[in-house]
Amino acid sequence: MNLLAIYSDSEPSEPLQSSNDKKQISDLLKQAGVRYEQWQASAPLSEAPEQAEIIHAYAQDIDRLKQEDGYITVDAISLASDNPQKDELRKKFLDEHTHAEDEVRFFVKGQGLFSLHIADKVYEVLCQKGDLISVPANTPHWFDMGEQPNFIAIRLFNNPDGWVAHYTGDSIAEKFSRLEH
Repeated sequence: MNLLAIYSDSEPSEPLQSSNDKKQISDLLKQAGVRYEQWQASAPLSEAPEQAEIIHAYAQDIDRLKQEDGYITVDAISLASDNPQKDELRKKFLDEHTHAEDEVRFFVKGQGLFSLHIADKVYEVLCQKGDLISVPANTPHWFDMGEQPNFIAIRLFNNPDGWVAHYTGDSIAEKFSRLEH
């Protein structure tokens, strides 16, 4: 189930607002300057799809975003629960950080919890298969893939160097939820 919960950044125990309605989630995130969409594959995917197959299946939406926002690089990543580096990789994303460009993720499979620190609020967005989120450049945020990650995601970049984090040093992420499977 998709979920958006909006909290005061000083009160992580009780959401100010929450929704599991995709239209309402999209509208609330749009008001905060965040893109949130649902995509459908144009072709069926195999059980363990390769990057080229994934990108081909979502080419129409990928091309639309490239035209609209100037993204130049696209790839597909996957992480399974049997990956020996899963704990190290999870930790890398759990602290609040920013990027000089948008962080665009589309979930082909699985799920992840994005937490965006915008003004005096934290927007927790549980993204699942079929969801695209675009965290605007310079927006403080963190990401949790859970203790047993199992996802495939498409990433789009303006920067050919890919994912480059700038950690804020704020411990706010430690006060908020983690993804539990």
